[in-house]
Amino acid sequence: MTSDRTQPSRNPDSVAGMFNRISRRYDLLNRLLSMRQDVRWRKKVAKRLHGMTKVEILDLATGTGDQLLAFADAGVEIERGVGIDTAKGMLEIGRAKIEAGEHSDCLTLAFGDATAIPYAPASFDVASISFGIRNVADVGRALQEMARILRPGGRVLILEFSLPRNSLVRGAYLLYFRKVLPCVGGLISGDASAYRYLNRTVETFPYGDDFCELMRAAGFERVTAEVVSLGVATIYEGRKNER
Repeated sequence: MTSDRTQPSRNPDSVAGMFNRISRRYDLLNRLLSMRQDVRWRKKVAKRLHGMTKVEILDLATGTGDQLLAFADAGVEIERGVGIDTAKGMLEIGRAKIEAGEHSDCLTLAFGDATAIPYAPASFDVASISFGIRNVADVGRALQEMARILRPGGRVLILEFSLPRNSLVRGAYLLYFRKVLPCVGGLISGDASAYRYLNRTVETFPYGDDFCELMRAAGFERVTAEVVSLGVATIYEGRKNER
């Protein structure tokens, strides 16, 4: 189900430029505007890999590396964790966070586009993307690329905003996204347009069953969608065919 609101431009250069402009305040605003729910959601994604050993993970649209760090902090035994992004400013901050932490031996960040992943087929056990799939220029292509770089039986984990089904919750959520978030985000980051873009992408992006169908069309099986925080976000999971 999608909104009738106008689709925002997802020009790759424009999106990368926007995230470069807000990179210095990005983590602060994520925590503030989500009331730290973004941390909890990433931890829930990470728990899905509980018990896996020597796992190789590729995190797309990694930003400042928060999802990779969440996997490592959750005790996932990471053999190799790579995060790619097209916003160099975000990557610089992410690298500093990794170097200052305990996981610099297994985590690395690199420049890369989710629609043209610079790795060979069957290179990773897990592909993840948190709050980034709605920003790519070609969602279907990005999903196909994730399937390509996964080994047979590999898992894809996607965390993304969605719209609550309950009309009261949805109304309050949209009021916050349309009015409060751009004002606060703009005041702190100095770029209100970036946070107006955020709410437009959320309102026009497919979620729930519609997004699950996109995953299946890209070749994923056993696709599931777990609603979190009353539908404010959704965790999607799928498996690459084992044959």
